[in-house]
Amino acid sequence: MADREQPVTLRTRKFIRNALLGRKQMVVDVLHPNRANVAKDELRQKLADVYKANKDQVSVFGFRTQYGGGKSTGFALIYDSHEAMKKFEPHYRLVRYGVATKIEKASRQQRKQRKNRAKTVRGTAKAKGAGKDKKKK
Repeated sequence: MADREQPVTLRTRKFIRNALLGRKQMVVDVLHPNRANVAKDELRQKLADVYKANKDQVSVFGFRTQYGGGKSTGFALIYDSHEAMKKFEPHYRLVRYGVATKIEKASRQQRKQRKNRAKTVRGTAKAKGAGKDKKKK
């Protein structure tokens, strides 16, 4: 793709040093003329280079492209350490960056159905689940 070679300009504003959460946080404006969008992975690398941090300590999210293209605005967090990132970053974003693994669970509908089946059973049978041998009157 020729898009990778197109120039991209990063501008940061509203820069805050958050000592309690061990990070720098900022709004990032990405200027990308002649290019549809910029990959978050590429943005993480560029921000890591600018702020002399490791790419694994940078989190970018919430990017919206302006109408007409050419400019996107989002949010970036640069953590002081990998431990601070694992402690304060939401789990779904850690999964996105490959730091954590996704917790596999049954679908929402299946969990609700299991809950409602368990409500019809009394006592120790709840652990096993609802059986087909209900009393009929």
